[in-house]
Amino acid sequence: MLTRLGRLAVRRSRAVLIGVLLVFLGLAAYGAGAQDDLDLARWSSPGTESVRAGDVLREEFGTGNPNLALLVTARDGDVDSAATESAAGALAREVERLPLVTDVTSYWDAKSPALRSADGDRALVLARLEGSATEAREQLATLSPQLTRTTPELTVQVGGQEEISRQVGEQARTDFLRAELFAVPAVVLLLILVYRRTTAALLTVAVGLLSVLGTLAGLRAIAQVTEVSTFAANLALVLGLGLGVDYSLFVISRYREERAAGHAQPDAVVRATAVAGRTVVFSGVTVAVSLCALLVFPFFFLSSFAYAGVLVVATAVAGAVLFLPAALARWGHRVERPAARASGFWHRTAVAAMRRPLLAGAGVLTVLLLAASPLLGLRFGLPDERTLPEGTSSRTTSEIVHKEFPAEPTDTIQVVFTDTEMLTEGSTNTADTRAYAAQLSRIPGVFQVDAPTGAYRDGLRAGAPGQDRLTAPDGRVRLALVPTQRAMSGDVPALVERVRDAPAPAGVLVGGYPGETTDFRSTLLDRLPLAAGIVLVATYVILFLMTGSVLLPVKATVLNLLSLSVMFGCLVWVFQDGNLSGVLGFTATGSIEPSIPVLMFCVAYGLSMDYEVFLLSRIKEEHDRTGDTERAVGEGIRRSAPLITAAAGILALSFLSYATGGVVFLKELGIGTALTILVDATLIRVVLLPVTMRLAGRANWWAPKQLRRFRIREAAAPEPERVLRREYV
Repeated sequence: MLTRLGRLAVRRSRAVLIGVLLVFLGLAAYGAGAQDDLDLARWSSPGTESVRAGDVLREEFGTGNPNLALLVTARDGDVDSAATESAAGALAREVERLPLVTDVTSYWDAKSPALRSADGDRALVLARLEGSATEAREQLATLSPQLTRTTPELTVQVGGQEEISRQVGEQARTDFLRAELFAVPAVVLLLILVYRRTTAALLTVAVGLLSVLGTLAGLRAIAQVTEVSTFAANLALVLGLGLGVDYSLFVISRYREERAAGHAQPDAVVRATAVAGRTVVFSGVTVAVSLCALLVFPFFFLSSFAYAGVLVVATAVAGAVLFLPAALARWGHRVERPAARASGFWHRTAVAAMRRPLLAGAGVLTVLLLAASPLLGLRFGLPDERTLPEGTSSRTTSEIVHKEFPAEPTDTIQVVFTDTEMLTEGSTNTADTRAYAAQLSRIPGVFQVDAPTGAYRDGLRAGAPGQDRLTAPDGRVRLALVPTQRAMSGDVPALVERVRDAPAPAGVLVGGYPGETTDFRSTLLDRLPLAAGIVLVATYVILFLMTGSVLLPVKATVLNLLSLSVMFGCLVWVFQDGNLSGVLGFTATGSIEPSIPVLMFCVAYGLSMDYEVFLLSRIKEEHDRTGDTERAVGEGIRRSAPLITAAAGILALSFLSYATGGVVFLKELGIGTALTILVDATLIRVVLLPVTMRLAGRANWWAPKQLRRFRIREAAAPEPERVLRREYV
């Protein structure tokens, strides 16, 4: 098939190039509006207890998580003064009239100590912004500057979870733009240095841009039928450019080899498409399958990366095996170079390692295991305002609340009764409600419980009844548990589980922001083994189909997991424990938010296996020709390792550009993925892979007779055809 595709590209090169140009322009026009059709996400897991509680809160009570917080500072130093109370009341009424606001609670109405700072100079106004994350944050972009003010009576600062998330999104967009403005010129420059030909560099970048535009257009089309995260577009930029570079490097390098071997230009194009294109297709399928594992998670935030991954691979492969051959048929003479030297650093390193396999393997393995050892201390946690850089307004507001307030009312745990009987004062269940509220108030980490029968602290009623907002029109009742600051900086899921485990007088649903993040983390970790299993099994099958070996896919999997362990060790040592935090400009939280490592696992595993496919394909080709494993490994590395190193360096540079951003998530993704790529392309592929293949010997190529027939055999390199004799510019 690839041979026929190569011949088509050569025979109809002008038509193919014109067609690709038209497609390019169409994708650019349609994909340019992709960002407007993509959505933002919240930390919630569909179908879980917290989401069901949120549905009841919205439908029955007309409220939900207080996701907008106004920190009000009294200019006279007393929030209870008449002037401050009057101005704060006017502020609360103003907030009630704002778009999307459905519920407002202020200290001056509720007189709750949870809403007042310990010194009495600050207090909170909490509000609920209804609507999707996209709608709420778009509205906040207008409301936040409008509400931030200083008057003779008050200073108002805007915070809350929705404002934090909005500013994370804004900062991420700025970081991505700055990273791409740096990465694209740097990639072009590096490609010129690698190829020593400007035309080859420009053709490679063109494949990458075609992949990026095709992916953006595809994401916009998918967004018409389902939710797609805005962050998927950012992954499309770096991954599309990276895979476009990888695949083009191998096709162009193979074309140069064929020309150096004496083949005519059109024949060299066809042979390069047939041989290198096979490797590109296997590599693309491997990367796509790794990212498709994200579909097992019921979060459109992660599913969107799967969509982006499949689109990136499809468009990058199409560019490499259709557009690039047509371009080489026309301008191939401008990318040619004399044949490379017969040996090099990586070849000598691999040969030396195979001479002393145990010593070389043990040395490198020791280094990698030491680098991965911090992984043993991995702790998963929940995100907070420290995701943002210091000085960001919402982070500053949250830090003041954490420092000066005894409780965290923006992270209230909502307990909703499923029984619709009246549980207010005078009903038969009042005593049970009081006892349950008092019991919950004694749970470590709970500052106060607000119930229709009063406010409870440490098992005693500390406030009078009268909070009508805790009872729905149909009689359904809810309790609001305000956690302490210390509890929210500790093990939040443990606090939520203690609340859920407490005996209740009737059926209850436990939600609120702590419940949602707890359920999100639980669902993510519960499905992680399934996702990892899909990645490992699928890539094993793909490598077996390519190599026909039972052992080689196992070794590839083990080596990939070793490089990923180094990545996770880096995450723990740097981002969890805070080493290099001053240099990299972030604040360590003592834990890692779990969704980013899951994403990094799928992305990095696919890219690592990408290089494994390239190298094993070349080694297999040499082994089929010579029958000598050690010679095949050396020759495969001699021809492939320089290309793999160049491709890995360029892709790592693209990811490393995100380390300059202000959002911690992007720093983790950039540094962790870049480290994995570099370790995999050097120590793993040039030392450990040759060593393990040297030790295994003939067993590398063994497979039971029953399985051999499933191997996808590679076609012989196509012979020249008279029909390919054409005039080329």
